[in-house]
This record gives sequence, structure tokens and C-alpha cells, in this order.
Amino acid sequence: MPRIVIISPPFLSHAGPLSVLAAALRDRGADVHFACTEAFEPLATRAGVRFVPLSVSRNANTGVAEGTRQEAAEAARLSEFLDATRLGAIPTLITQARHRRADMLADPDAVFEDLRFLDERLRPDWYVVDQLSYAATLALHCLGLRYATFCPGHPTYVLAGPDSWFGVPYEWPGALRPDAGRLAELLGVARENDRAFTERFDAFARDRAPNAPGPGRAFALTSPHAVLYAYPRLPWLPERPTGPDHVHAGHMVGPAQPLDDDWSQRLRRLRSRARRVVLVALGTFLSARDDVLRTVVSGVLEGTGSTGVVVAAGQRTAALADLAGDRVVVAPSVPQQYLLPRVDAMVHHGGANSFTECLRFGVPALILPFSSDQFAVAYDGERAGVALVRDPNTLSPLDVPAALDALLLAGRPRTGRWTRELARRGPDFAAARLLATMGEAVRAR
Repeated sequence: MPRIVIISPPFLSHAGPLSVLAAALRDRGADVHFACTEAFEPLATRAGVRFVPLSVSRNANTGVAEGTRQEAAEAARLSEFLDATRLGAIPTLITQARHRRADMLADPDAVFEDLRFLDERLRPDWYVVDQLSYAATLALHCLGLRYATFCPGHPTYVLAGPDSWFGVPYEWPGALRPDAGRLAELLGVARENDRAFTERFDAFARDRAPNAPGPGRAFALTSPHAVLYAYPRLPWLPERPTGPDHVHAGHMVGPAQPLDDDWSQRLRRLRSRARRVVLVALGTFLSARDDVLRTVVSGVLEGTGSTGVVVAAGQRTAALADLAGDRVVVAPSVPQQYLLPRVDAMVHHGGANSFTECLRFGVPALILPFSSDQFAVAYDGERAGVALVRDPNTLSPLDVPAALDALLLAGRPRTGRWTRELARRGPDFAAARLLATMGEAVRAR
């Protein structure tokens, strides 16, 4: 029975899928430890695996970013990020690139020492580490420990070649394609980040592991054995780097579970008053954009008398309380995976989890991307014919019912192909492939 440690950053959108993978590995006989900050111990308990306290990041998001206790500097960066999203795609991506210099390789010495101590205590056969936990990946590399990489978002987080840059979408959806000048500005910032991070990685490795192979280009550092994507292998995606086993799990949706009584009653009430129901969720950070949530809900209510809405409003629930009524449920958070099989469409921000969950359950989507890899995800949804994409900052209430009508006429039939494909994959498929590939790596050592 292999002993595996899964290292997760303290973000619910990352820790949730990794805990599903932990449960799948456990179900196949592995002895699994889930390493994250204490706030995420319940995920390990739910997955039936052991918990190990470990911090690999200064900032955190336990479910709603605005409601998570942060250091003052992290809270200020979150506020600056949200302000940037109001200015558009390029200002947001440039702001995120600047923030990475402060938080993506924070305190690598402490992470290195914590992982060295953890390895001496547990002696796992191998690790799974989130691709965006760069300090943890660098520490595993310098310690010479076997690990698999988990890519939590768009597959292009794993750089495909010298012309790909972290923080620059590989493609843009039509509604948000920037002009050449703005794109050149973003590319300049991304290249400078790439150079600076690579220099920091190289200096750390020379100091901590002078006899180990150099880490190379920082943002391209991944496992030489296996890279797991919680994303489908869409035929138009860039080719993957040669070397590791590239495993496209398609999604990280856990076993189906029933809705609790409270949410079942809420849905029944909506269905008694509305012919169709739309789920609206902009993720754990972007629920703070209550102006966009209000535009979406107003558009549904004004544009149709036959659609109900469930809204995940985070810390802005009170600000949207006036919208609640016979056809609107506003809550701080929603059981998204449980609701999706029971709704007709979704409005989301282009998060990879939301995109793949919609595909898994055959739900068409209106995507409103703001940041990070969301533009690439939105492009994929548009190209696959399962989503429409609009600019959240120019969205009007009139746009919403028209988009939803178009989706419900054409989008749902087009999801069928991908839903069938993803049904054959998922966490069990991923666990089996990882155990086989990493088992070979262990035996070869």
C-alpha cells in the first residue's frame, strides 16, 4: 500500500478537488495524508484520510475570500485586485502579475524546512502537489522527492513551450480580445515575472541543493513523472511538454449526494413559480462583484417571467437582499455540485471547476470572465459550443435573458458529447493512472 501526501494551498477551489482525489486514492488502497492549513482539516475528515497541518502560502480563502481572515497586506492586495477587475482584463492580469512577486514564493525556506521535517516523519512513497504551490514544488525538487503535479485550473498553467507565458491567456474569447498594444504590455510584464522567478528559483536551488539538477524555468517546473489535469483534453489545446504522463481527468466531481432538506425545499418553491432555474455563482473571490450579480439577476427578472435564480453572493448577501423574492434565492454560498443536476443553466466566471462541473452535468453556461485563467476557460467554452461569453464590465440586463434563451435552445444539446466523455473519467480514473505511473517511478528508483 503506497503512502501518499497531498499538498494543497489554503484555497477552497484547490483544496476541494484535491480532497476528492485523496478519497479516490484511498478507495484504491493508498494510505493518504492531506497536508494543508487547519481550516481545511474537515475536507480530510470528509475524504476519510489523515490530516497533516502545513502552510505553503501567506494568503488564504476558506470559502468566501472577503470573509477569510487575512494579514493586512493580503487583504489590501485582495481589495486592489477587485478594483482592477472593474477596469478590464489587461489591468486585472497586470495587477495579478505584480502580486505574484509578493505571494507566490513567500518564505520558501520555511516551506522547505517544513517539508523536510514532514518527509522525515511520514516517509511517503510520493507526493501530489498543486501546480500553483511553487514553493512546495521547488522544495520537493531540491529535496529530490518523488511527486506528481496537480494542475487545478486551465491546462496552460503548465507551460507548453518557450512562447507560452504564465498569466497570459493562450487564446481570448471574442467579447474580451484586447488590442495589440494592451496585449504587448501584458506580455512584457509576464516575461519580466518569468525572468525574476526563474532567477529566484535558481538561487534557492544553488543554496539548498547545489548537487541537484537545476529547476530550469520557474513556471515550467513540474513533476517529471505525472501531471494531472482536472480538465478535459480538448482537441485544440496546445501540445503538452514531453516527459511526464499527462493525465486529463476531465473533472474532480465526487460521488453524487442528495441535497439537504433546506435546499430541496428552496428548489421546490422555485420550481413551483418558475419554468426553469438558473444558478449564478462567480466564485469565492469574485462574488464581491455584487454589481455584476445584480445586473444578472435584474436581467433575468425583467426579461422573463418564467425563470428562477439561485445566487451565491458571499459577503454581499445583505447588499442583494432586496432582490430576494418568489423567483430569487440569495445565499452566501451554495452546494454547487449538488444543484447543477437540478438547474437549467449557469452563469459563472470561467473558473475551471465551474466549467468542468457544468460539462459533467450537461449544463450550458453564460461565462463572465474577470481574471487569471478564466479567459482561456471562456474561450474553450465558446469554442466547444457549450457556453456564451460576455464582458462582465459591459454587461447590461438586456444581454442576460437573450443569452440564456440562446443557451437553452442550443447549448444543452452540445454539452452531451462532453458529458459522455467526462462520465468515463473523473477522480477514480485519475487515481488509477497516478497509482500506476507513480508506482513505476517508485520501482525504478
